Amino acid sequence: MHMLYNSENFAVMQHAGDDHPHGGFEIVDKTSRREIYLAGLLADHFQAGVERLIDQTDDEMLIDEFLSGYTTLAHHPVVLH
Repeated sequence: MHMLYNSENFAVMQHAGDDHPHGGFEIVDKTSRREIYLAGLLADHFQAGVERLIDQTDDEMLIDEFLSGYTTLAHHPVVLH
């Protein structure tokens, strides 16, 4: 697991995996305490969107806004082990 992004509102980790060349991405919405795991084509789409966004800005608010579009799909509560 590799931490890619960490703000007051979100954390994004990249997971390596055998099932997909790029692995997957875990997005944690710290405010709602929910997480989502993206793999396959959705992970590819997410990665392409992040790369385009990073090329345009480093504004944390815009990055968080982009991530919130994915976390609206998050239904898994964050559980600490």
